[in-house]
Amino acid sequence: MWPDGIVDGTLYAMITTIDKAGRVVVPKKIRDAMGLKPGTPIDIVYEDGRVVIEYAMPEVQVDRSGSIPVLRRLGGSELPPLTDEIVRETLEAVRDEGLQHYL
Repeated sequence: MWPDGIVDGTLYAMITTIDKAGRVVVPKKIRDAMGLKPGTPIDIVYEDGRVVIEYAMPEVQVDRSGSIPVLRRLGGSELPPLTDEIVRETLEAVRDEGLQHYL
């Protein structure tokens, strides 16, 4: 484990507590690693004995009025721009994950 608690892109051993109202504080290192800001919509799922926090998927519709179908977000602010860096990181993650099936 590295000094910052990150191994292979996973942040480990962050302890927090649940208050009387059932709220959980997400530790700052995890908020920073996920890019979570106040007001960020998230989904919380109970899965295989774990609580998983993920970005909430925005509701979208397909606009087919032009020559190319375009996804439009329903009832909310615009989605952040899709940068080259995000595409590159996603491709690397998918490729790395895909290779795990063959190892």
